[in-house]
Amino acid sequence: MALTVEQIHRLAVDLGVKNDLRGVAAVKRHLQRVKERYDKLSREEKAEFDREDLWNPYSDTRVYTGNLKKVVKRAVVGIDVETAEILLAHELSEKKPIDLVITHHPVGIALSGLHEVMHLQAEVLAKYGVPINVAQGLLHVRIDEVSRRISPINHQRDVDAARLLGLAYMSAHTTSDNMVASFLDRLVKRNQKKLELVSDVLKLLKTIPEYREAARWKAGPTLFAGRPDRFAGKIALTELTGGTEGSPEIYHRLAQAGIGTVIGMHMSEKHKEQAEKAHINAIIAGHMSSDSIGMNLLADALERRGIEIVPFAGFIRVKRRAS
Repeated sequence: MALTVEQIHRLAVDLGVKNDLRGVAAVKRHLQRVKERYDKLSREEKAEFDREDLWNPYSDTRVYTGNLKKVVKRAVVGIDVETAEILLAHELSEKKPIDLVITHHPVGIALSGLHEVMHLQAEVLAKYGVPINVAQGLLHVRIDEVSRRISPINHQRDVDAARLLGLAYMSAHTTSDNMVASFLDRLVKRNQKKLELVSDVLKLLKTIPEYREAARWKAGPTLFAGRPDRFAGKIALTELTGGTEGSPEIYHRLAQAGIGTVIGMHMSEKHKEQAEKAHINAIIAGHMSSDSIGMNLLADALERRGIEIVPFAGFIRVKRRAS
């Protein structure tokens, strides 16, 4: 079953919605609110509105260049695909055609809009018992901070490289992060009775091939805050999706909500300090390895539709059977 560039983009978004920890109904309500706001805009405001927001709830998942109707038979997939990797993809394409370049981490308009997807974190936190008004209040400050931090970046550099080389180029960020979050959520729930201590959680994560491989590179699951012999308590997957790290002040609220351990991809020193003060155990599963799980689930879906996947740029390729 051949897919076009546009169909692959929509498949990535659909998979992101199906695996969103908020639930499909919550995502649909979000899109309805966006539509209602759009309808109230003036003609001038509608001209500036990003119409993709009407159907795609993930601002960091986009197609940047290429013919949307092009049929994709072979795609290169990586975690960080920037200008150097785009040049490599072009060279590979001269030997055997590359129809699409897929990066996990966003560039271009998806990077400049990264902060927009962070709002989903508040609803996820609410599911773990943090009052939604508190979660939104804390995230608002952090979202503004991220927006300012990414605003001066040269967003279009890599997009221009792909355009000049004639390559179709897209990103799948929160969509695949949702997939790894859902994957780990199911794994934790299936093994909940066995996860008494923090060390038990670490052992469980290391049964996953991507994390085992990362451990060989000294980048596997690591305990950033807490102790292995502590009770894990209630486990929350609040550090895996939603653009980037949320507010460092959220750990005290998570502790008040009864959370004992959080699992994330990466953690800054400021976040680590706040987790320790709140007596939260913080397990960092690994950044590239966690990203690889999500991208593997997407790559598996593409391979089942007859698309050849060429992994590169830090992508740890592991194939799984369809569930």
